Amino acid sequence: MFDHSKAPDGTFFNFHKEPPVRAYEFFKLGMWIFLATEVLFFGGLFAAYFIFKYTWPEVFAKGSAELDVVYGGINTIVLLGSSYTMALAVDAAQRKQKKPLFWFLVATFGGACLFLVIKYIEWKGKIEHGFLPGTDLFFGVYFMTTGLHLIHVLIGMYFIGLLIVRAKKGRYTDEGSSHAGVEVGGLYWHLVDIIWIFLFPLLYLLGGNH
Repeated sequence: MFDHSKAPDGTFFNFHKEPPVRAYEFFKLGMWIFLATEVLFFGGLFAAYFIFKYTWPEVFAKGSAELDVVYGGINTIVLLGSSYTMALAVDAAQRKQKKPLFWFLVATFGGACLFLVIKYIEWKGKIEHGFLPGTDLFFGVYFMTTGLHLIHVLIGMYFIGLLIVRAKKGRYTDEGSSHAGVEVGGLYWHLVDIIWIFLFPLLYLLGGNH
């Protein structure tokens, strides 16, 4: 069992007086509640998408046909791969394996960087061809949803970067340490992946003439 008295300075468990097991449970519960609010938020956006698509099917079919399925498909594979390496990172943290944890986190961060590069190329191409957020309703929805997702990717990258720095110092694998931070970071990154799994077919596949 995790020894609260041996927790490194500045860790989550040193800021709370609850027993370590209960603090760990509260930590994860708080993250699950946050993820639930995110699901509700994006659920509302998805509902709006279907309402708009039903009302203006021609606009959405025309706009979807302008998107590059190859870019979207590659980014889907990239995020799925990064979600897998994050799962491996959580497993390594649970097993107190310092080097595998570090490198799996680095691989996850690298996948996120690759996603950003591909998304930049895609956005740049659309803007150069005159497809802007104000072009029509479809591209308004496209840039809003992918932009919000991109913000979540950047937030996830910040936390993964923080995990990498701490993992290098043995924060999650030394005696008396907790892997809770890696677990919670993994939960958030899986959410980023799941959101994109919904966005890809909605924007790139449904209604287009690919």
